[in-house]
Amino acid sequence: CPPYKYYPSQPCTMPAKYSKTPENPTKSVCAKGSNLRVHFKNTRETAQAIKGMKLRKAQKYLKDVVEKKQAVPFRRYNGGIGRKAQGKMHPRHNGQAGWPK
Repeated sequence: CPPYKYYPSQPCTMPAKYSKTPENPTKSVCAKGSNLRVHFKNTRETAQAIKGMKLRKAQKYLKDVVEKKQAVPFRRYNGGIGRKAQGKMHPRHNGQAGWPK
């Protein structure tokens, strides 16, 4: 957004840019959040886990994560994340998994 000289509290209304356009826009969705009270690193790992899943499968997966039946593999931000037995489902990530809130 260009800097507002006289109205600094006015929100920015520039459209969001996405890296890809969907093949079928009627069956696709793009989402964006700002000023959310979430941990960025947990959100990033959860998004990577459900990326490419069908909607019903992703919903079931997230429900299982809340109930601690499945764990989210931590790939990039894995410092201080302990190893969990459910991390064996994702063998490339050294068992480092967790249940982000």
